[in-house]
Amino acid sequence: MAGSAVVALVIVLLSSFALSASAQQGAPAITNPLSGRTDLIDEGRSLFNQYCAHCHGTNAFQGERSRDLRRLSLRYGHEAPRVFYETVTKGQLDKGMPVWKTVLSDDALWQIFTFLETVQTPP
Repeated sequence: MAGSAVVALVIVLLSSFALSASAQQGAPAITNPLSGRTDLIDEGRSLFNQYCAHCHGTNAFQGERSRDLRRLSLRYGHEAPRVFYETVTKGQLDKGMPVWKTVLSDDALWQIFTFLETVQTPP
């Protein structure tokens, strides 16, 4: 059940990235507080594979573009941390993405994002 919630979280994250430009301009800047913490990548990968892989693929390798989290940087650039955090903490139930804020701590969510930063598709 937790894995389904992670998958739903990722879907919500992707949907959040599609916000209008005006909404994005008004949003506060959100950054990964664990950025650069290479010691957390393996834990983030483990959490991702436990909670997210059933929808987003093991180690984030997913062929379906809408669920491919290796393209976050390409899609959202410097807004990727904000979109990720808003999606996973608020969910997008209409798209199958659950609210993860009540399941995983902020540290666990940012560990997942720290892992995702390591598997981004280059431009």
